[in-house]
Amino acid sequence: MTVTAVCIDLGERFAHAVKESLPGAPLNVARFHVAKADRGCADQLRIEEQRDLKQMLEEDEDSALKGVMWPFRARPENLKEEEKKQLELLFECSPELKKASELREALTAIFDESQTKEEGAQALRQWEEEVKQSGLRCFDSFLVTLGNWFEQITNYFLNRQTSGFVEGFNHKVKVLKRRCCGIFNLGHLFQRLFLDLEGYRCYAPE
Repeated sequence: MTVTAVCIDLGERFAHAVKESLPGAPLNVARFHVAKADRGCADQLRIEEQRDLKQMLEEDEDSALKGVMWPFRARPENLKEEEKKQLELLFECSPELKKASELREALTAIFDESQTKEEGAQALRQWEEEVKQSGLRCFDSFLVTLGNWFEQITNYFLNRQTSGFVEGFNHKVKVLKRRCCGIFNLGHLFQRLFLDLEGYRCYAPE
C-alpha cells in the first residue's frame, strides 16, 4: 500500500517523524488545526475587547453582551435572530472585532471553496495582505504560523484530506475511558470501542 498523504497537527515532532519514516508522502496540516489557530486569535481579541468594554459601557449594555462568546464563534449562517442582534451590538461597540470576524470567516471560506493548490495559495496570500492592511495585530501569531507551515497548509487543497476521523476516534476513546474506569481486559476495551463506533449501525433496528 502506498501512502499518498499524511495529515498532521502543527507539531514539529510529527512533521520530522513523517519525513523520516515516509519521505515521499506529502505533509498536510489538518484543516481543524489551522482553524483552531486563527479562530483562537480572533477569540483572544474578543476577550480583551469585552474586558475593556465592561469598564466603558452602561450596566444594561454590558448585560446585553453576556453570553456573546458563542454567537461570535459560530458561523453567521447558523445564528438565530437574537444572536445576530447581540453580535450587531458587539460590533457597534468594537469595530475591530467586526473586522476580525470578517477576516476569520474569509479564511474559512477559502478552505470551504474547491480549488487547486495554486489557487488556494494565492487566496491565502491575498488574505494575509488584507490582514496586514487592516491594522489588526490579533492575527500576528497566526501569520507567523502560516508562514512557517505554508507548504503543508496549502497541501490541503491537493486532496482535501483531514484528520477528522482520528480526532473523533481519540475523543471517543477518552470518553470511553472516563465511562469505563476499571476495565483491565484489553479485549473488553476493544469490544466497547466497537460498540460505541459501530454498534448503532450494526445492531439498531431499521
